[in-house]
Amino acid sequence: MQFLDLKKQRSRSQYQTTAQCSVFKNFLHENRDDVTALHCKIVCLIQNGSFKEALNVMNMHAKVLGSEVVFEKAYCEYRLNRVESSLKTIEGAPEQTDKLKELYGQVLYRLERYDECKSVYTDLIRNSQDEYEEERKTNLAAVVATMSQWEKAPMEDLGLPESTYELCYNTACALIGQGQLTEALNKLRQAEELCRVSLADDSDVTEEDIDSELAIIHSQMAYIMQLQGRTDEALQLYNQVIKLKPSDVGLLAVTANNIITINKDQNVFDSKKKVKLMSAEGVEYKLAKKQLQAIDFNKALLAMYTNQADQCRKLSSSLQSQNPGHPRPVLIQVAQLCREKQHSRAIELLQQFSDQNPESASGIKLTMAQLYLVQGHVTKACDVLRSIEEFKHKSGMISALVTMYSHEEDIDSAIDVFKQAIEHYQSEQPGSAAHLALVREAANFKLKYGRKKEAISDLEQLWKQNTNDVHTLAQLISAYSLVDTDKAKSLSKHLPSADTMSFNVDVDELENSHGATYVRKKAAKVVGESLPKEQGQDEIKKKKKKKKGKLPKNYDPKATPDPERWLPMRERSYYRGKKKGKKKEQIGKGTQGATAGASAELDASKTASSPPTSPRPGSASGSSAAPASVVPPRQQKPAASGATRKKAPQKKKKGGKGGW
Repeated sequence: MQFLDLKKQRSRSQYQTTAQCSVFKNFLHENRDDVTALHCKIVCLIQNGSFKEALNVMNMHAKVLGSEVVFEKAYCEYRLNRVESSLKTIEGAPEQTDKLKELYGQVLYRLERYDECKSVYTDLIRNSQDEYEEERKTNLAAVVATMSQWEKAPMEDLGLPESTYELCYNTACALIGQGQLTEALNKLRQAEELCRVSLADDSDVTEEDIDSELAIIHSQMAYIMQLQGRTDEALQLYNQVIKLKPSDVGLLAVTANNIITINKDQNVFDSKKKVKLMSAEGVEYKLAKKQLQAIDFNKALLAMYTNQADQCRKLSSSLQSQNPGHPRPVLIQVAQLCREKQHSRAIELLQQFSDQNPESASGIKLTMAQLYLVQGHVTKACDVLRSIEEFKHKSGMISALVTMYSHEEDIDSAIDVFKQAIEHYQSEQPGSAAHLALVREAANFKLKYGRKKEAISDLEQLWKQNTNDVHTLAQLISAYSLVDTDKAKSLSKHLPSADTMSFNVDVDELENSHGATYVRKKAAKVVGESLPKEQGQDEIKKKKKKKKGKLPKNYDPKATPDPERWLPMRERSYYRGKKKGKKKEQIGKGTQGATAGASAELDASKTASSPPTSPRPGSASGSSAAPASVVPPRQQKPAASGATRKKAPQKKKKGGKGGW
C-alpha cells in the first residue's frame, strides 16, 4: 500500500511533496536500507534540483545502493560542476548504458575533449533509435561547430538535417569557423525563421519568450557583422540582446565582451558597465577556455585604456601565470610600459620572453623591432628582424630590411640581405617567379648604388633565363663596360639592329596625344592682311627697348659712388650707431594728471611778459578798488551731512584673482 501511495504522488509530479510526505518518511524509517525507496528519494531530490542533498544520500548509503545509482551520482556531480568526478564515476560503471553514454558525451564536451565526444555521439546515433535522436544530432552538430571554431578543424559533412533552428544555428557556427561569413549569416536568418515558426504554434509562448529564444541567434548575427566591419549594425544588435536580459549568463558575457571590443579606448564608461556582465557568477562553467581567456585579456586592456596601471599589471601578470607560453599577456604589459614611456624596460621584458619561449617569439620580436624604431635604433631593429627565421626570407621582410639599411646608408648590409634570400630561393625554389623577381630587384638595387661589378652575376642569371630580354642585356653590357670591355663588345652583338627595333609610329600624332610631355606649338594666325615675304627673307624680330634706370635726386655724376652702398647700414665700416639724444622727460610720475615739464611753462607769474597778478606794495594802483563789473568768485558751500561725495575716477589696479 505504501508503494502504491508513493506511485500516486509520483504520477502527479509532486516530487517535493513525495520527498517530504509522512508516508514516505515513515517507510524510510522502517526500511532504511530499502534500495527502491532510497532510489525514489534520490530521483525526487534530483527533480527538485537538490543535487547536493541527493549526492549526500548516495554517499551515505553507497554500500547498499552499489551500482544501482551510478547514473544519478554522475549526473549530480555534473550539475554541481564536478566534471572530473563525474567522468571517473562514468568510467567506473560496470555497464555503459545509453543514458550513461549520453551523459558521457556531455562531460567530454565540457572537458573540451571534442574528438572523443564526437565519437560518442556518432556511435549513439548509429546504434539507437528513440525519440531523442534529434537531440543527439543537435549535440553532434554543436561538437562539429566547436571544433571548427576553436581547433580550426575542417568542416565535415555528416549528413545532418537542418530541420530545426538549433541544427541551422550549429551549422552557421561551423561556417563562421571556416571563414564563410556570408553563408553563415544566411543560415542564421534561416534559423531565425524556423524558430519563429516552431514557437508560434505554441499558444503558451509569448512574444517576449520568442525574443529571448532568438537572442543567441541575434548575438551571433552581430558577431558576423562585426567581423565584416559593420560595427554600427553589430552594436545595435548587441545592445538589443543586452536589453532583453536573457537568463543565459554565458550569452550575456560574450555579448558584453564583444561590445567592449568595438568600444576599444572610446566610451570606456559603457565598457566598465559591461565588465560586470562578464564577471557574473557561473560564467566560467558556461564558456570554453578560449572564450574565458579572451574575456580576461579584454579586462586587462580595458584597465590599461582607463589608466588603471596597477590593475592592468595585476591582471596581465595573472594571465601570464595561467598561460606561461602565450605572448598576449606580455604584450599587454609592454603596452602599459610604453604608455608610461618605459621603452627600455619593455624591450627587456620582450627579450626575456623571447629567450624563454622561442617557439612563439615571432610576434614578440616584431614588437621589439618596432620599439627599437621608435627609439631611433634602426640597426638594432634590423638585427632583431633578421633573427626571425619564420619571416627571414619573406618578400615583405626583405623589402623592409633593405629600406631600413638604405636609410642608414649601410648598402653592404642591404646587399647581404639580398644575397641570403637569393641563396635560400636557389636551394628551395630555383627558377620560380619569386626567385627571379628577387634577383632582378637585387640587380636594380646594386645598379642604383653604383655597384655594377656586383650586379653582373645577377644580370647574367636573369639573361640566361630569358635571352630575349633586351632591357636586361642592356644593363649587363653597361655593367661589363666598366670591368671587361671585350665582354661588353661581344654581348653587344646580341642587341637587335635599329631596323628591327623601329616601329611604325606617327610622331606628330604621338606628340599631340593626351598626356604628352611636349606638345609642338602651332603658329599663331596673324589678324589682318600680311605682306607677302620674298623667298629667303628672314623675319625681323622686334627688339624690346631697355628702359633706363632711375637715378636718385641727389645724384652727382662727378662724385665717386659709395662702394658699400649695397650693404645694409649696420654692416658698413663707417657705421657708428645711433647717437643717444637727451633723455626724454619722464611722464606719468607724481599725482594723477600732473606733468613735470609743463608746470613751469603754465606758470604765468614766471614769464617776463605777463603782468603781475597782485599789486606790489607801495604802488599807486594798489589802493584803488576793484571794478564793480568784475564778478567775484563763488565759494563752494559745505556739503550737507546726508549728501554723498564723489571721488575722482582712478585707474583700477590688477588684482590677484579677478583680473582688471
